[in-house]
Amino acid sequence: MKVVTGATGHLGNVLVRELLARQEQVRAIVLPTDRASSLADLQIEKVLADVRDLEGLRKAFQGADTVFHLAGIVSVMPGQQELLRQVNVKGTSNVVEACLLSGVRRLVYTSSVHALVEPPHGTALDETFEFDPERVYGDYGKTKAQASLNVLAGTRQGLDAVIACPSGIIGPYDYEPSIVGRLLLNAARGKLRGYVRGGYDFVDVRDVASGLIDLSEKGLKGDTYILSGEFISIKKVTEVVNTLTGKHAFCPQIPFPLALFASRIAERLQLLGASGAHFTQQSLYVLRSNGLISHAKATRELGYSPRSIRQSIKNSLEWFRSAGMLS
Repeated sequence: MKVVTGATGHLGNVLVRELLARQEQVRAIVLPTDRASSLADLQIEKVLADVRDLEGLRKAFQGADTVFHLAGIVSVMPGQQELLRQVNVKGTSNVVEACLLSGVRRLVYTSSVHALVEPPHGTALDETFEFDPERVYGDYGKTKAQASLNVLAGTRQGLDAVIACPSGIIGPYDYEPSIVGRLLLNAARGKLRGYVRGGYDFVDVRDVASGLIDLSEKGLKGDTYILSGEFISIKKVTEVVNTLTGKHAFCPQIPFPLALFASRIAERLQLLGASGAHFTQQSLYVLRSNGLISHAKATRELGYSPRSIRQSIKNSLEWFRSAGMLS
């Protein structure tokens, strides 16, 4: 039995689909408040539980061979420090303890490249860089770094665990949609009013899902594996979308100082109840951060080979159309 926390999310539902394609039995952990539309019609067992509830997790993990822990809060918005700590840090500690109590054979934890200390520009980020909450940027990165340390502490208690660090995830089955999904949708609809110079390393959600399964079978206990794709600028993303859709809406480059100023105002307004900001200080930081990320270890030890970002963008737009989210 394979158990997946965070099963209704973008990566979660794609992992469930990949496990089913490999003829695995899947138990999906679903929050009581989730609609779980991303898992509709899939032949799986659904269990209502919250990673903040240790006893509920212990029951949900009974009989599990492998637990894929994906549940977490991904946020670049202000004012969510406590929620991030409760879910990402305390929730992961509960998952580790529940695995030890339930006799789970292997835990595969999905962390993030943002949990690793970022090297200077020009130096590739790889698994030799450590998890350190004091030296990574942003509340999200800090909580994922601490959660990763909690998993490593579990291995010293006898838990067989391995850690995956994906870069920015993109691809089909993006039901919410994600931050990147909204970027693609706005660009395809001609509603993207501007972009900021910069870019990031994006990886296809299907490649990450396959990588997680390979980690469950081949990853070394206590090791970390980066599952990245390729770097692409935001400007290039819009150009690829324009080529694929045949639309060429005008999209000017916004000066970084202006975007940073606007992000500070928008964040303050959001704390007062306004709608989500188009730019936040954390999202702008990511676009200017070191996007040189190496997946050489995963390729060497797991045979990991991610597809091109252009293919991922194409498949994302095709899925959005099929789901009625893009005409």
